[in-house]
Amino acid sequence: MEVKRASHCVYQIRYHMVFCIKYRRGLLGLEERSNYLRQIFHEIGQRYWFDMEEMGTDGDHVHLFVGAAPKYAPSRVMQILKSISAREMFKRFPELKRQLWGGEFWSDGDYIGTVGDGVSIEIVRRYIQEQGDEKEKARMQQMNLFPI
Repeated sequence: MEVKRASHCVYQIRYHMVFCIKYRRGLLGLEERSNYLRQIFHEIGQRYWFDMEEMGTDGDHVHLFVGAAPKYAPSRVMQILKSISAREMFKRFPELKRQLWGGEFWSDGDYIGTVGDGVSIEIVRRYIQEQGDEKEKARMQQMNLFPI
């Protein structure tokens, strides 16, 4: 994964996002629809500076591999992707509204997971614990009433 730069930070943040079509309807089985959705996500990525690295679908849900700057909370990234893509899919394929009687394209539930670059939780924990000089570590150990 490539390290990105913003005005005041350097970051390497990637998310695995999964969201389902309302009622788990298999509406992305047609190649035209899934290709258009891929195009929408690409355009959203350009507009918001998201790195849309991969997209896959089984017809009733979508998996995305997305990179985003730390100024965006993961839930905000998903909100942007879901709201714009739903609006554009309904515009392009009006028949979808009839198949989704609630008027929503995506279901409310979703999944977001962070993706590391070969760095495990234990490596990060050990790295953080090893920071600072010995005197500072001893002082911090005395201050803590319970492990952080």
